[in-house]
Amino acid sequence: MTTPADVHDVRDPELPGRLLTAERDALIPLLRGRADEDFALPVAACPGWTVRDVLAHCSAAFTRVLEQRFEEGVFSPEGNERDIAERAGWTTARVLDELERGMTGAGPLIAKAGGALDKLALGEWVHAGDVRVALGEQGAYAGAGLPYALELLAQVTCRAGHLPLHADLDDADEPLRLGGTTGERPPARYLGDGPTLVRLYAGRPVDGAAYELAGVEAAELNIFGG
Repeated sequence: MTTPADVHDVRDPELPGRLLTAERDALIPLLRGRADEDFALPVAACPGWTVRDVLAHCSAAFTRVLEQRFEEGVFSPEGNERDIAERAGWTTARVLDELERGMTGAGPLIAKAGGALDKLALGEWVHAGDVRVALGEQGAYAGAGLPYALELLAQVTCRAGHLPLHADLDDADEPLRLGGTTGERPPARYLGDGPTLVRLYAGRPVDGAAYELAGVEAAELNIFGG
């Protein structure tokens, strides 16, 4: 996997779509092959939510992108709960159909949004990792979408003016530069693999992972809050 050091300097509008397509091709067949009871499993990264709840949240978010419905409070905790509740009477197959449709069609619309929805695409990819953890599947926060996710993470953190960090990745040919490029604070340093870096920026547990982090506390990297 090659991750250029300067990918965040210029936004690639097609990147979120490539990430979602890669994840769709891996995640949807996996989910359609699981037993019904698996969708009732709790998701540790999203307290109070089951696998089905997370998938309903993601499918609703993509449908909002497709329909361009972004009313006030749309992605607030209350708004997310409403979206999940609206799908409570749906079959799991219907939720998966909506999710697949959204992951297929949202990319071009995210591309046209000028960067405003890039973080949403990244967050939904992270939720796919949350689901894999809950299901006991290998490859959480990894897989074919990881190179795209790392590039998108670099672009999102740059756009947000997040604290600068240089990541020397075990599974990449080039270091990755994240966050802003100005300010008095010198760049932090990370040494480890890509999935662990994603977990840190997403506020997910990294217990047992082998990595080094200098110049910043892990909690400071979280871009999703919570």
